[in-house]
Amino acid sequence: MYPKKVAQDTAKVLQSYLTYQAVCTIINQLTETNPGKAIWLRQYSDVNKIQDGEAYLEKLMSEDKELVMRIMKVREHLGEQVLEFLPEMVITGIKQANLEHRRRLLERLTQSPDPDLNPKANNSNSDVDPPENE
Repeated sequence: MYPKKVAQDTAKVLQSYLTYQAVCTIINQLTETNPGKAIWLRQYSDVNKIQDGEAYLEKLMSEDKELVMRIMKVREHLGEQVLEFLPEMVITGIKQANLEHRRRLLERLTQSPDPDLNPKANNSNSDVDPPENE
């Protein structure tokens, strides 16, 4: 396991996700103040996917520098607000999810294979005697 590499990859994904959230926030704001620009940004974002936030911003820079600055500012603000709580939330979420998965797995492992307890395993012809071998 390479924790530093995992951390770097996670940070990049989170950074792109915050870019996406910033774009969504700005689209919502523009819907109220400048609907035409909101439509343009939504269409632009549909064509130019935000999976790599940095590449998205780099490409948008050639279209609208003002929007890029606004996205970066909102993204930074979101990052400052969210990242304070994130480590504890992620660890707690993983522990709770793992506990639930373990509980389900244990339930599956301890289910009785007894046909009397499993109606699907019962033969519909249970009243019929099995054929005798000649």
